[in-house]
Amino acid sequence: MILHRLDGCAPTPLAHYLKALGVLRIVAEQLDPEARGWWEGERFLLASHKEEAELLAFLLDRYEPTPLVSPWNKGSGFFYTNDPGLKPIEDSQAARMAPLRIGIRAARDQLDAMAAADQRIRSIKDEPKSLEPIARQRLRDSFEYKQRLAEAEREFKSRKSDLLPDLRNRWRGPHRDWLDVAMVLDEQGEARFPALLGTGGNDGRLDFTNNFFQRLGDLFDLAHPDAPRRLGADMALRAALFGEVARTAREGINVGQFSPGGVGGANAANGPDADSVLNPWDFVLMLEGVMLFTATSTRRLSTQAPSRAAAPFAVSAHAAGYASAAGEDESARGEQWMPVWSQPATLAEFRHLLAEGRAQLARRNVSEPLDLARAVGRLGTARGIRFFQRYGYIERNGQSNLAVPLGRFVVPEHASSTLACLDDLNAWLLRLRREARDRNAPARLAQAERRLADTLFSLAQHPDEPTGWQSVLLRLAEVEALQVQGAGRKAGPIPRLRPEWVQAADDGSAELRLALAFALQCAVPRNGGRYDGLRRHWLSLDAKGRYQSHAAPDRVMQGRRGIDDAIAVLVRRLVESSQQGGQRLVLEPGCGITASRHDLARLLAGEVDLDRCLALARALMALDTRQCRQHPPRLQGPTPTDWPDDAWLAIRLALLPWPLPDGRQPGTDPAIVRRLQAGDLAAALELALRRLRPAGIRCDLAAGGATPDRARLYAAALAFPIDRATAARFAQRLDPPTTPENAP
Repeated sequence: MILHRLDGCAPTPLAHYLKALGVLRIVAEQLDPEARGWWEGERFLLASHKEEAELLAFLLDRYEPTPLVSPWNKGSGFFYTNDPGLKPIEDSQAARMAPLRIGIRAARDQLDAMAAADQRIRSIKDEPKSLEPIARQRLRDSFEYKQRLAEAEREFKSRKSDLLPDLRNRWRGPHRDWLDVAMVLDEQGEARFPALLGTGGNDGRLDFTNNFFQRLGDLFDLAHPDAPRRLGADMALRAALFGEVARTAREGINVGQFSPGGVGGANAANGPDADSVLNPWDFVLMLEGVMLFTATSTRRLSTQAPSRAAAPFAVSAHAAGYASAAGEDESARGEQWMPVWSQPATLAEFRHLLAEGRAQLARRNVSEPLDLARAVGRLGTARGIRFFQRYGYIERNGQSNLAVPLGRFVVPEHASSTLACLDDLNAWLLRLRREARDRNAPARLAQAERRLADTLFSLAQHPDEPTGWQSVLLRLAEVEALQVQGAGRKAGPIPRLRPEWVQAADDGSAELRLALAFALQCAVPRNGGRYDGLRRHWLSLDAKGRYQSHAAPDRVMQGRRGIDDAIAVLVRRLVESSQQGGQRLVLEPGCGITASRHDLARLLAGEVDLDRCLALARALMALDTRQCRQHPPRLQGPTPTDWPDDAWLAIRLALLPWPLPDGRQPGTDPAIVRRLQAGDLAAALELALRRLRPAGIRCDLAAGGATPDRARLYAAALAFPIDRATAARFAQRLDPPTTPENAP
């Protein structure tokens, strides 16, 4: 096969992307059924058995345009006499225009009664034009005139509403295919319009089909029996296909939403204003490419679903995942993602790909860009797609709707099962977005929701990067911090997360290991009671997991500084223990997750980002503890380091929730934590040593001191749980065994 490099076809703008599809479709259907197309960099490649000269000759001399007719639009030309776009096509005798004439006749057959009703409206509106101003206004204000005009308009609307069902039932052939592209009818017979073609093949006052007819007139002599090419059509074709520089573009021709750079207007050129610019072949081939985006059966549409759901890879708009995102970008027309594939594909294979464009996620139809990103991320490169070019149908340049490129979503190289973890957030994300889009929502909530969505978009493209999963956890904690302050509480707290979140976020850092140990620690029930976790110190929730209207006294974490939150939890647990008549820090490792001495040593050495650690812990508090107990998360082991300071080991042994394995039981003195909180390490150490000596733990320490900040860091480190074996090793280090056989 011969390879044709179409440098004039690129993924952006949308007009050039659709132009590439139009070339593939026309060549495969009318010239070479074995033709294949794919993308290489920023250009489209076409492989065919035909030479370049034969390919160009076919498009110029034998190409048969698709019958694109829109009799439901007033701007289509069917309601005007001698329309400059429709009339030359209708009167043409060229064989290559036969499909177009058949489509026009099929439309005319259904329009007689509707055209008569439209003419009646026009006649009534013309009556006052021949009168003097006073008589004209008197006639327009008269009851009889208004009644006749209203009856005529009702008749026209009635016949127009019956037109679309009649066309769908009676039409057969390529013009019916255009109808299926331009609209779908729901179960009530109401038309729903995919955003790709505006509202049924027109955008404002621009009717795409009539413009298509006029561009054909620019390229071919329709009055000639053979409709030969016009002068300059060959140069225009080479410019459209191969990107050759030629003065073939015409000014004053509207391209609609498909090419934002060619619509003209203010600041579109060096001067204050500029006219639109268009190569006629670009528009013709673009609409030929649109024909591939056939809307599916109306049964695929929910009665509440937006019309854009009928088109392949079309979803609601979401101002996230690209640099210029703004709330105003979330138009009712939504977004559409155009696939860019890297392997040669036939027309049939590409049609099959578009037929799969109705993605599902966790047994529900995808309707949001983020959901589509996740679905695509799971698919990987199974369909040979390199990336999706994302387009948003957004108001720009005044009130003009334009297909604005919103960046590219790169498909991961392989499918990742870890993305299934995001299913835990499905319902919560929808509620959060609804709260963030509320007109009374604070701006900081909308910004936090957008940052979370941006992070999720990035994660969907790189699902195997642990730092991406940690970023999501940090964004979740950020949203909860706003909810604690009262914003977006109706969305509810972070839902229960499966244990696989931990493995996905495991980057081998001490911050994550310590965060997990902190988040899962609890007061273990002794008589079959409930595990008392730490989440109540962060969120005030009722029995059903909803935010309470008032803050409970046990909510002591503020989410500002990690060291303050760790100390606050420690102090609160000691207070609760004393209220119950105890003198112990009743906090133990949960689900078998404990802080290692190596990570504690790094923490005390100031090598751990405690703010990040506690932020991760606030999000990890949402882990489903029942699943974690059944399948405890396993993280990468820490890098061996030195031991924590002996002074801190002594303090830690004086605050154990249980006796040591050998039965020794140091007493607990809450005053130790109060001294550390106040920055007095010397006094805290003295109290700890007093508790250790009666328990038979002797060490060489007599006194110690440190800065107030380091004393507070000592206190924060006490909030991370250790197990009995670690406590025994701490005791052996402070008071080594005297006989070799008892040495560890």
